[in-house]
Amino acid sequence: MNKNDIYKLLNNKKIWHEIVEHEVVYNMEDLKKTKLLYPEYDAKNLFLCDDKKNYFLITVKGIKKINLKDFKNKYHTHSLSFTSPTELKELMNLIPGEVGPFGLLNDKEAKIKFYIDEAFMTDSHLIGVHPNDNTVSLWLKVEDLIKIIENNGNNIYFFNLWFT
Repeated sequence: MNKNDIYKLLNNKKIWHEIVEHEVVYNMEDLKKTKLLYPEYDAKNLFLCDDKKNYFLITVKGIKKINLKDFKNKYHTHSLSFTSPTELKELMNLIPGEVGPFGLLNDKEAKIKFYIDEAFMTDSHLIGVHPNDNTVSLWLKVEDLIKIIENNGNNIYFFNLWFT
């Protein structure tokens, strides 16, 4: 799915969302230079794999840092590393900088396990992500995002690691 497919999906399901178009961003530092609607709810996304070719999308609040060793120990994974751009393209049909939960909709075999920070479930329940395009930021309710990903068949895990 591309961003237009995602907009169509959200509109067809009458899911509230807000969109901001901006310059290309590849990381959280780039995003800080952009005027956003709800920067405190922006998501940071890591697409990782282990040596057994298990794939993980880890989504946390943008202000957090992730200690992969602690994540591995708490969630009993093998050692994790970033996937290659080739694997990212094959599994999510994305390029580096576009990674986010909507990329899971391109995971037709639902191979990727989705770990999402419980912190998104507090306060406003908003989450800001790219709609498979890093020139756009889109905010929606995290519960709506979860329903969309569940319908794709990916396993979803809420986690709580307090790294800042």
